[in-house]
Amino acid sequence: MRVEIWSDFVCPFCYIGKRRLENALQTFPHRDQVTITYRNFELDPNAEKSSGKSKAELLASKYNVSLEQAEGMCENMRQQAENEKLTFDFKNMKPTNSFDAHRLLQYAAKQNVMEQMTERLFYAYFTETKDISDHETLCELAEEVGLNTTEVSAMLHSEEYAKEVRYDESLGSQLGIQGVPFYVFDEKFAVSGAQSPEMFQQALNKAWDESKGLEVLSSDGDSCATDSCDI
Repeated sequence: MRVEIWSDFVCPFCYIGKRRLENALQTFPHRDQVTITYRNFELDPNAEKSSGKSKAELLASKYNVSLEQAEGMCENMRQQAENEKLTFDFKNMKPTNSFDAHRLLQYAAKQNVMEQMTERLFYAYFTETKDISDHETLCELAEEVGLNTTEVSAMLHSEEYAKEVRYDESLGSQLGIQGVPFYVFDEKFAVSGAQSPEMFQQALNKAWDESKGLEVLSSDGDSCATDSCDI
């Protein structure tokens, strides 16, 4: 069974949802027959590589709320992450453009280390507060999962895998995806948002049992939407 996940490396709910799905898979009896494929999705394709602003400052400006309110939003997400044993450092996080990180993921997929690269990029951004638009940083992260840094550097300085990233985003648009994370189970069922492990278990079981049709089982989970959330 194949699970496709549209996500962005700067989306907090994408990392939280990733962990919740992994928890659901631990008790899924057919987990050894599940293949995870990560699809590219940029919350803000026009995001600056370096705005010089904190996450809270960007939120305050975007939603016209006070800095204190924006910090409260970050704290809420930090607590949700902590419940999944994840550490989010919003104070030192570096808002940036994620396009090159997505290109790196496409390259990693060709080298059969897509899952490892995905986890490393999420951890680097949310926990280590690394700049995942910086080519040197991306090369270091790639090396950690066993990729050739010379080849990665050459790729990043070219336009390679740009079309593949745009293809994933176009495919997501065709499916009506307006926010991430978004999960498609064996091309049969979809789940939107960082749902509970129980909801993911339901989707896994239904996808395993059914043979056709695509149904959105739930769309009330936390997610980041295009042009409405860039944290």
